[in-house]
Amino acid sequence: MKHTTPSVLTITRQSRFVSVLGLIGVILALTGCQTAREPSARDSVPTARELVDLRSRVLSYTRGLRRDGPYSPPGEDERRRLARGVGSLLDGDAHEAERLLGPIGLGVTRLTDTESGRRYDEIAATGTGASDRWGRLYLSADSRIRWSAQVPHPVSDRDTEALGVRLLEGTPGGALVLAGAHRLAGGGAGAADVAHREDSAFHGIVVELQKRGVPGIQLHGFARSTTDRYDAVLSTGAAQSAPGEVSALADRMETEGLRVCRGWSARCPLEGTTNVQSRAAKRQHATFVHLELAPRARGEGRDADGAATAVAGLLSTWTGG
Repeated sequence: MKHTTPSVLTITRQSRFVSVLGLIGVILALTGCQTAREPSARDSVPTARELVDLRSRVLSYTRGLRRDGPYSPPGEDERRRLARGVGSLLDGDAHEAERLLGPIGLGVTRLTDTESGRRYDEIAATGTGASDRWGRLYLSADSRIRWSAQVPHPVSDRDTEALGVRLLEGTPGGALVLAGAHRLAGGGAGAADVAHREDSAFHGIVVELQKRGVPGIQLHGFARSTTDRYDAVLSTGAAQSAPGEVSALADRMETEGLRVCRGWSARCPLEGTTNVQSRAAKRQHATFVHLELAPRARGEGRDADGAATAVAGLLSTWTGG
């Protein structure tokens, strides 16, 4: 009976050896599948790279927007290609994004901000044609995208573009979606009012973010003549209800000394109920916040700083900070 022990031991060792070989085979197979399914490290980085002052880059672009400037929206095929390109970049495949966007006059560039050292991926026109007026997208390249700030009316809603850049620079994990034309461009018939047009590059980009569950805040500005009762009008657009973090944003703004109208519990002007990105967010079950700010709550000054600080608090909530 004792002579059976070595044979049992031999069988055990062989079984372990076979098991190890099988495990290695499974790991290699899974690695192969993962390689085929996910972009490589090389593909995740855009070919073009620049060292820039991010704030100057964005604001130099918006300073060129004129109310009497030309504008024509992208065609259906261009919007489809744009959506796929943005989706590829969001999914980490910059080379596929470059391939899709190049034929419609757009490129992808990895930017490094000279002041902070933070990196961003930019989708922007490569020339001065119609695509230069479709707008731009800036994505944090150092972390996963967890929130978006949307600026549909740069220059027209003065200083909303500056606030958008400030938020992008101050909170990690962000995306800045920027319209590329004055609200009244293209003849002033509403063609460039991207907050109310589904045929814009701006709308297509926002929807791609919403499809991935990225919450967004859209920045607007109202004139003093609209209302003198409030410094900010906060709403959730078509949703007509507010999650806890949005209610908390209103509280923070009031703590900063701003008078806030809450669209989910009061009748407010400019609630954004006809905003097409708001309606798309409702369809996608994504969080959408519509923020209207009075002139003194934008740009420079104590009220503007208070508004920016309060919104940054919301973004930190979305990033889990």
